[in-house]
Amino acid sequence: MHTSDAATALATPQAPVRVDGDDDTGRRVIATRDIAPGEVLADLREAHRTPVKSRFTVQIGPDAHIDGLWQFTFLNHSCDPSVHVDTTAMEIRALRAIAAGEELGYFYPSTEWMMAEPFDCHCGTPACIGRVTGAKELPPQVLGRYVVNRHIAEMKASA
Repeated sequence: MHTSDAATALATPQAPVRVDGDDDTGRRVIATRDIAPGEVLADLREAHRTPVKSRFTVQIGPDAHIDGLWQFTFLNHSCDPSVHVDTTAMEIRALRAIAAGEELGYFYPSTEWMMAEPFDCHCGTPACIGRVTGAKELPPQVLGRYVVNRHIAEMKASA
């Protein structure tokens, strides 16, 4: 399946999300219906692999990234994530119940060793990590609060 075919497949009415926002306000992924814990929201096996990271890619291994994630390109970071981007199963899965209308977010350091474009988080949650630079910069006790991908755990263990 080509990326355009995959985008069409994921953009069907069955996809439980929509993208809100614009270039000025920023884009975000919103649930269009209630989502159950553990529900698979996207199959990422058809995403395009690229060795070049950017603010729109997801790291899937020490030297590999994917892009072309359809509407999920606009998943924002959250220090209190509702979804997990699983780079072993190559899927996006709900970590908890998500209500219709709620913004979906994932913990960027769960996939990213070093961010292409680090930024300050302003989520205001008690678990907020402040500056989002990637897993490399986080202490093990902070990273240990989150579900992280195998490549991140392995890179942290060998750092």
